[in-house]
Amino acid sequence: MQPALGLLYPHWPAPNNVRAFVTTREAGSSQGTYAHFNPADHVGDDPLTVAACRKRLQQEADDRPLNWLNQVHTNQVLSCYSPNAKADAAVASSRDYACVVLTADCLPVFFCDAEGSKVAVAHAGWRGLAAGVLENTIKTLDVDPSQILAWLGPAIGTRVFEVGPEVRQAFMEGHPDASAAFIPSPYRLKHYMADLYRLATQRLQQAGVEQVFGGNFCTLTDEERFYSFRRDGQHTGRMASVIWLD
Repeated sequence: MQPALGLLYPHWPAPNNVRAFVTTREAGSSQGTYAHFNPADHVGDDPLTVAACRKRLQQEADDRPLNWLNQVHTNQVLSCYSPNAKADAAVASSRDYACVVLTADCLPVFFCDAEGSKVAVAHAGWRGLAAGVLENTIKTLDVDPSQILAWLGPAIGTRVFEVGPEVRQAFMEGHPDASAAFIPSPYRLKHYMADLYRLATQRLQQAGVEQVFGGNFCTLTDEERFYSFRRDGQHTGRMASVIWLD
């Protein structure tokens, strides 16, 4: 029997046939700065160890194929099974495969409809979030937004996410209420502490999604559970956010 993984399950009133989890770094075979469960194959980790992590992930998803993406911080959404396609969100309306994104400070967002007929997951770094990756995911789901549930997974917290004025400006264009998600940085002039959770919630609600859950994590400060690019640099792992229809 394989040892248990440290999986984080979303707390949301999703239909029973919607299955989802986020991996953590708490248990697994990855070594060194990638310890202990790194499924990312683009960060310099041992390929054999990464392959073993991915195989274990597929087992956790009831042996469904995982629709791995080539994430490029855009608003592109994939609506079919096409591994390694360039996109930052994926939708599934069948039981044939599971959707997955990788993050390490960026925000993963799970979606499902109230009937349990469609699921999706988005990789929402600040660039993708400002460019509309959540709105495009909602459009691709093609259901009444009021019937969509969203759950916000582990991302960098407001107290430690310092950004430059260009980031604030990117969100302010067409969305003046985004100013509430930025407070002046106590560390550097003309910089801000950004609230990814608030920015995502604003975008979801403006798109008509009324049921938003999750948030209140911080990947940078919770070193035991989460990888963080900003904390550890290039040579660190990634969490996988996986969702599928059972």
